[in-house]
Amino acid sequence: MTDKENKIMDNPGSTENQISLLTERIETINKHLKINRKDHSSRRGLLLLVSKRRKLLKYLKRTNLEGYKALIQKLNIRK
Repeated sequence: MTDKENKIMDNPGSTENQISLLTERIETINKHLKINRKDHSSRRGLLLLVSKRRKLLKYLKRTNLEGYKALIQKLNIRK
């Protein structure tokens, strides 16, 4: 197991871990949609995942600003 998997196994319900998993799924669906442009059901699923991640990031920013900054830098999700 990698360090990333070990951290997720330690506390899979933590906000940081949920955001990490959502980010992986979002990237996977993005790659799929670049190939299958007309797959609208996957596009809808992507939008739902992005909105869920946005809500979790908003919560994390409100409760743990330092953790939020570290996470967005690690995942490279903000420009």
